[in-house]
Amino acid sequence: MPFRTRLTERLGIEHPVLLGPMVWVSGGALSAAVSQAGGLGLIGCGYGEADWLDREFAAAGSARVGCGFITWSLARRPELLDRALAHRPAAVMLSFGDPAPFADTIRNAGAALICQVQTVRQAIEALAVGADVIVAQGTEAGGHGSTRATFPLVPAVVDAVWARDSDIPVLAAGGIADGRGMAAALVLGADGVLVGTRFLAAEESLAAPVIKARVVAADGDKTVRTRVYDIVRGLDWPPVYTGRALANGFAEQWHGREEELRQSRAAEYPCYAEAAARQDFDTATIFAGEVVDLIHDIRPAAEIVTDLVADAERALARLVVL
Repeated sequence: MPFRTRLTERLGIEHPVLLGPMVWVSGGALSAAVSQAGGLGLIGCGYGEADWLDREFAAAGSARVGCGFITWSLARRPELLDRALAHRPAAVMLSFGDPAPFADTIRNAGAALICQVQTVRQAIEALAVGADVIVAQGTEAGGHGSTRATFPLVPAVVDAVWARDSDIPVLAAGGIADGRGMAAALVLGADGVLVGTRFLAAEESLAAPVIKARVVAADGDKTVRTRVYDIVRGLDWPPVYTGRALANGFAEQWHGREEELRQSRAAEYPCYAEAAARQDFDTATIFAGEVVDLIHDIRPAAEIVTDLVADAERALARLVVL
């Protein structure tokens, strides 16, 4: 039986599973596959490239999908929001910045506004601008995030949100790759989950085969939350947000020496860019979460969704029996 939650009702989906809008990973094909399996796929618009955005919405075909933006980057190219809304997304997710300048535009276009937050205060601020869905992201997540862990953050956000509006769904993100994680999120009070790293290793993911293979082989003890990859790429992320990635030689060389890297960037960036171009991930980054321990294969996205839901049902059933 499918789970029925505030999220499934609000977004009109069968399963309370959303695809994390990962930059250069969550394209149209992956998003469509998640949506067609009963969840909702979100195309990762990231730092904003108009042609890429159009191409990936086209790749989604007739599937009902949404998209997600890095909010501080969108603020520098706000015209990209209109470009995305022209494709009539079911939802737009904003992360890592103030959603207020974009909230009315998104909701007036008929899309649900999803706000990802890393603190209780951010959740309350998201409510104030009319968020339809709130995602509480823990630090276990791959890619960019902050410092609060998923387990204490999710119920704290749930309590704060429902004290103000009991109809707003709260999702858990960070550290969720299987049905046990989904079941745990539901027990914590969440209405569903936003899943990233597990879908990075989906067949439809835009990630290169070597990236998927490294994720499958990776050890969660060897991820690192750092800003060295942003510094070398010249991306001025707000200091509160670091990126979780698979540790490699570049991180071992520069993590803890960030100011020195800033001073050396002119010399280091060409070497880094060349390594990325030849898929040398002993230097270039692979953003991934601590859940890599739980990822053992590369599978179709539909199977991942189905197994998440079925395994969550079994996990919760075992608790009832006990």
